[in-house]
Amino acid sequence: MTRELTPTALLDVLDELALAVEHAKRAPLSADVKVNRDDLLNLINELRAGLPGAIEAADELHAQAGRELQEAKRAGEEALSAARARAIELVEQEAVVAQAHGRAEGIVGDAYAEAAKLRREADEYCDSRLAEFEAHLASLGQQVQLGRARLAERLG
Repeated sequence: MTRELTPTALLDVLDELALAVEHAKRAPLSADVKVNRDDLLNLINELRAGLPGAIEAADELHAQAGRELQEAKRAGEEALSAARARAIELVEQEAVVAQAHGRAEGIVGDAYAEAAKLRREADEYCDSRLAEFEAHLASLGQQVQLGRARLAERLG
């Protein structure tokens, strides 16, 4: 049973793998368990097949965040340009020069602050998703190592 693995489906397959091991029948007088090899191999193959797609989805999410950041920068630059144009107009009106400088600096500061906030949020979101993938992959790696160690013990 092969299915396209979204990040959520990837976690579901990892849960299925963990449940198969957790609910496996214990061997008498041993910590070893008996699992259906084909079922576990099918789950591992699903992970192998779906992981690139999940990583690609994470990459696309990161790229989307980058595009949004670029859009925010562009909007910030437009706001900065508009602020500068407005500041020039105000400078031409001698009575409001000081006010124009203050407003322009505020707009520019707000634009940079918003761009920095969007960049930080995008990076934090991508980092949290990648950390989840890393944790699940580490858990799967530990389970595989434990299984191999047990097989090695049986093989002598």
